This record gives sequence, C-alpha cells and structure tokens, in this order.
Amino acid sequence: MKQKIVLAVFIFLLVISFLQAASDYKIGPKDIIKISVFKLDELNTDVRVSESGYIAIPLLGKIKVEGLTSIELEQKLSEKLEEKYLQNPQVTVFIKEYMHNRVFILGAVRRPGAYSMLGKNTLLQMIALAEGLSEFVAGNQILIIRGDKKIFIEIADLLDDFKPESNIAIIPDDLIIIPQERTRYIYVIGQVKMPGLTGIKKSGGITLLEAIARAGGFTDKASRSNVILHRKIKEKIKIFKFDVKDILFGKNKDFEVEEGDIIYVKESIF
Repeated sequence: MKQKIVLAVFIFLLVISFLQAASDYKIGPKDIIKISVFKLDELNTDVRVSESGYIAIPLLGKIKVEGLTSIELEQKLSEKLEEKYLQNPQVTVFIKEYMHNRVFILGAVRRPGAYSMLGKNTLLQMIALAEGLSEFVAGNQILIIRGDKKIFIEIADLLDDFKPESNIAIIPDDLIIIPQERTRYIYVIGQVKMPGLTGIKKSGGITLLEAIARAGGFTDKASRSNVILHRKIKEKIKIFKFDVKDILFGKNKDFEVEEGDIIYVKESIF
C-alpha cells in the first residue's frame, strides 16, 4: 500500500517532466511528424521519417530531420520557405508518433508495452509512463535486461526509500520486467448475484465467505445452510458441505478456498 501511495505522488510530478522532455526530443527514423504551415495547405501533412533520417515534402523536397527537435525543425522549414515562397512563414511541427529510442516494459504495470524515451529518463519515470505498478506485483525486484547484462533493482528501495542509486537511468532498447503474479481462479455458481469465475492473487488466500462476497453475495433465494464446495484431489472429486450461518456466528471457522474449487450455493426450498 505504501508503495502505491508513494508512486501516485510521483506520477503527477513526472507527467510534467515528460511534457518538458518532449520539447527536447530528437527526431529519429520511423517517427511520424505532423507539419502545418499557415496559409499553405499543400504543406499540411503527416510524414514518416525514413530509415536514413529524411522526410520528403512538397515544394521543399528531401530534408534531413534526424537529430533535430520539433522547434529546430520548425526553424529549418521556416528558413527554407522564406527563401523562396513566404515572408515570415508560420510553421508548426508536432511529433505524432515516437517510434525510435524505445524501451519495453513488461509485467505488473497498468499499461505494459513499448515506450519511446523523451530525453533522459529514469526507471521511475518509465514506470510512471506505463501508468504505475498494478496490484499484481510479485516478488521484491525489478529486472532490467540491457544487452547481455541483467540489472536487479529492489522495489522497496526505489519506491519506499527512494534511494537515488536505485532510480537508475534507462537507455534505449532496455527491457524492464516487473514480475507479475499469476491469477488463480475459482468458480462460484448458483444463488449468488454475479455467478462465474473469481480471480485471486497467487500469494493471497481467499475464504469461502470472501469468495461468495466477490460473487456479489447471496440472492434472496439462496440457502445459506446448504453451500457445497467441489474440489478435485488426485483425479477424484471431494465434496464439502457448509452452513454459512455457523461460520458467521463463529461456530465454525471460515474455509480456505483453493484454485479450481467450485462453490455451489443452492436455492432455498422455503
């Protein structure tokens, strides 16, 4: 919980830093650029940067753009247009898709995938770009694969103590892996409000009452004294019968449910 609170505080600050970094971003191969020129519609276009770092646009032909920021490209296009076509041209350049300098983030983040680096980025900034850690983080370490090198970072150091040495700089082509727990499933069927599959974290347990609660609780027709649990043990089915009222009133302990269990809440005959 503490990790999530700390990360949430940083996300707001890091979004601002990403906006600032975008202005310093160096255009590269395969990026898609949106160019707009006031009162010159034939130059309003979306163009992809070639592998060699060039774009081709009407009137101006082939132009080297790799290594320029959007502001620098605006200035370059303005100068070329002013030489032959317009006085004081107003050019706007927007990076529509960042396709190079990519970093890959996999595992227990809310939006795993490939992300382009805008300027210099740290591990915490890249996690924030992926919308932070998900609730299914497994283990205590983040793995960064950099070529043939493996780097391990303690999550507690990165988020709780925020040790500067843990928040390392990320470079293009890094693969960031945040171990993710496998979701286990149980079935709750019969007289519950939301029958079907219920997912639980591998490291977390769940009891009979909790499973029924996750399924929306009992319907008005449910028999609380006639709840059946089916469990497969060595290719055989074992049946457990429960009176939930006895659990609620403390006569019996709540029962630990396991992956693959089927809970069947019968209908009351009254």
